[in-house]
Amino acid sequence: MATAVLQARMSSSRLPGKVLRPLLGQPMILRQIERLRRCRRLDRIVVATGDHPSDDILVETLAGTGLEVVRGPPEDVLGRFLKVIETLGLTGDMVRLTADCPLADPDVIDACIDLRREGGFDYASNGQVRTWPRGLDVEAFTVEALQRAGAEAVSDYDREHVTPWLYRPGSPFRRGDLVQARDDSALRWTVDLPEDFAFVERVYAALYPKTPAFTSADILALPFTRREADV
Repeated sequence: MATAVLQARMSSSRLPGKVLRPLLGQPMILRQIERLRRCRRLDRIVVATGDHPSDDILVETLAGTGLEVVRGPPEDVLGRFLKVIETLGLTGDMVRLTADCPLADPDVIDACIDLRREGGFDYASNGQVRTWPRGLDVEAFTVEALQRAGAEAVSDYDREHVTPWLYRPGSPFRRGDLVQARDDSALRWTVDLPEDFAFVERVYAALYPKTPAFTSADILALPFTRREADV
């Protein structure tokens, strides 16, 4: 089993409510979930959100999708992931994704899961040695590894960012890095700022009407890109 846990909240400091911003007539998070459902290696998608009242509207939006939603501590996101494990009785692989990446690439997610499994790694990602655009980030790890991190990680930073305990220097966990030959690390495809969302809107407007399952290669072929230097 491989379960994707999509962490989402309404209280983003830089772009509040971004996960529900309309993107071609649908909330941004639903556009991302549409792409995640094309992953071949994912058996389950769970949304992990906060138990703060501001997140009630997100839960209501997801109610008709058939997705499982687990609510937990708004700031202790690691605790929220552990609650997902406990509530749903998860075993096997977990995949951590964030709900500000509506250009998520199913092939990259599948490749990261394959790398973790085939290499026998406890943790694999494409973000520690970055060759992919920001916004295609994916982390795959075992439930057992995250449970150990949950028992040992105590700092606010580790609890907020979920996985640092798994890849920090001196970590007892085996790490695999998913890299590609081309360096696209300067490209910015995530949504943190209004300018980021405007870029994503342009991508969807250009590609989605004719090709709903558009690929990263389709995005790269567009005459416009967004780079870290633009921010």
